[in-house]
Amino acid sequence: MLAGLVVLWPGGAPAHERTGVGFDRQTQQATVTKVVSVSCSSVNASGGTPTGDTSTAEGSSAEQQANGTCKKATIRVDTGDDKGRTFTEIVQPDQSRQLYQGEKVVVAYEPSAPKDLQYSVTDVNRRVPMTVLALIFAVAVVVVGRLRGVMALVALAISFMILNFFILPAILQGSNPLLVAVVGASAIMLIALYLCHGLSARTSVAVLGTLISLMLIGFLGSWFIDWAALTGNTDDNTGLIHGLYPSIDMSGLLLAGIIIGSLGVLDDVTVTQTSAVWELHEANPAMGWRGLYRAGIRIGRDHIASVVNTLVLAYAGAALPLLLLFSIAQSSVGAVANSELVAEEIVRTLVGSIGLVASVPVTTALAALVVAADRPDPAAASVPAPEAAPAGAAGVGAAPQPRGGKGRRRKH
Repeated sequence: MLAGLVVLWPGGAPAHERTGVGFDRQTQQATVTKVVSVSCSSVNASGGTPTGDTSTAEGSSAEQQANGTCKKATIRVDTGDDKGRTFTEIVQPDQSRQLYQGEKVVVAYEPSAPKDLQYSVTDVNRRVPMTVLALIFAVAVVVVGRLRGVMALVALAISFMILNFFILPAILQGSNPLLVAVVGASAIMLIALYLCHGLSARTSVAVLGTLISLMLIGFLGSWFIDWAALTGNTDDNTGLIHGLYPSIDMSGLLLAGIIIGSLGVLDDVTVTQTSAVWELHEANPAMGWRGLYRAGIRIGRDHIASVVNTLVLAYAGAALPLLLLFSIAQSSVGAVANSELVAEEIVRTLVGSIGLVASVPVTTALAALVVAADRPDPAAASVPAPEAAPAGAAGVGAAPQPRGGKGRRRKH
């Protein structure tokens, strides 16, 4: 892992000329200082009805814009060279995002446009609610987890640093996304597991089980991405990335996402299985590795059922708008599954789930083999206990009696 970090370390993301498309544009913070209601026709925000038929979506929208009431918002730029500059923007009545006085927004800046059109509102500034939510999360983790909760937050911060300063820039510089993902995921895993659970044989077994499962996910993911001819270039964002950096292997980027996405759940499964085997050994130190494995795998079956369902529902929830579009179009299940957008999610879900399922027997077997070596010494166990002294013998050589209240009975 260290060798991979040294060889693949990017030294920063490569520079490029901004395209002004999507996320690749200059943005500034701004505030809505004034909002007034105006007639849409007075600000020329409507135009003619495209179809002449108000029963269609286009005709209904145009009719609403022509006869409805629009909002004229005055926005003040709060950051950048043009700090204090104001501009106006017309908000049509059918727009999903309306503007309100005092609202914090994000504006895009296009220097090549005419001066009156250089700025436009692109999004709402959500820094305050997101910060408050993050603080609530951190407090909850620390209150419940205490020291381990603090260590978990530190590991989370380090994980984001590895993602931002190594994985993303290395991929942008043209390094193999699979190698970058494996090295970066290994670094995240080692730091997170050892930092949260300590440097011990138990943690090392979880690390080894996670590494074996990640290799399986990488192999299966590479095989099925090639077999299913998945390009990884399926939406506007991936198209923009490919346009800016044509050297990036988009299918490799898809595989890297599968590996990194599966890592978090894998950590949970391997740590839980290892802890279960260790606790079984504590309860019965004489149990051999076969007995420990059988008992641990029974626990793992319940874990498999819940974790796989969790992973599938997580991916389904992320793709819910896409699935809703297919439902509106009344497409067949076969047609939906065959489209590349959905096929990517299917491959991502099933490959990750196979790795999770495989991690249970692999980690359980490793933990059972390691912990079974710490069995009680048979020679020590066979040493007979000293014979008890006869009643009333209190002289020299009498066996010492235990002190304290446990095990003592009052003679009646």
